[in-house]
Amino acid sequence: MANERPNSAYPECVTRLIEEFGRLPGIGRRSAERLAFFMLKSPEGEALKLAHAITDVKRKIRHCSVCWNLTDIDPCPICVSTARDASTILVVEQPKDLISLEQTGMYRGVYHVLMGRIDPLDGVGADSLTMKDLLRRVEHPESNARGVAVREVILGMNPDMEGESTGLQIAASMARRGIKVTRLARGLPAGGQIEYASKAVLADAIACRQEL
Repeated sequence: MANERPNSAYPECVTRLIEEFGRLPGIGRRSAERLAFFMLKSPEGEALKLAHAITDVKRKIRHCSVCWNLTDIDPCPICVSTARDASTILVVEQPKDLISLEQTGMYRGVYHVLMGRIDPLDGVGADSLTMKDLLRRVEHPESNARGVAVREVILGMNPDMEGESTGLQIAASMARRGIKVTRLARGLPAGGQIEYASKAVLADAIACRQEL
């Protein structure tokens, strides 16, 4: 029959909720069911807080027009802060790397988020990243945070093959423009990921960065 429901022990809306939770990274069928039933048992106001938070994230969060960090105001608070050294840019792959580095409290410059790294096997080239925006900040100070000229670019990519390749390309571009280039010290293990490093390791990496 046209109105016959799919073969499921759950009402249709509960099935859809389980399926949507199951799309989340690391969430299997059993975990999705537990989350769905947690929502069902929660007071309506508590459940709607989650719904509103998701809606706000999708509607309000954007990329900073200067550094590409995630923000709800543009430019982001880091780029507009007069307490930050806008002449020093720390280049990272993803916003989550920026967050990990910020939590150390050791770095007082600004950032640039590449939104990835060069990976030919996955078809990701320099044009797929925000490298042109980084070069514009270097070549045109009015495009940088608070209109400050860039003196130093710190390479903060993950210390693996793709991160190294990306860093070398950025370093070559900066060298042609007379910009000092450094990289985070090898307190970060080769092949590791910034988001999984401890605050102490990240603090050492920032403090002991090396010139290229």
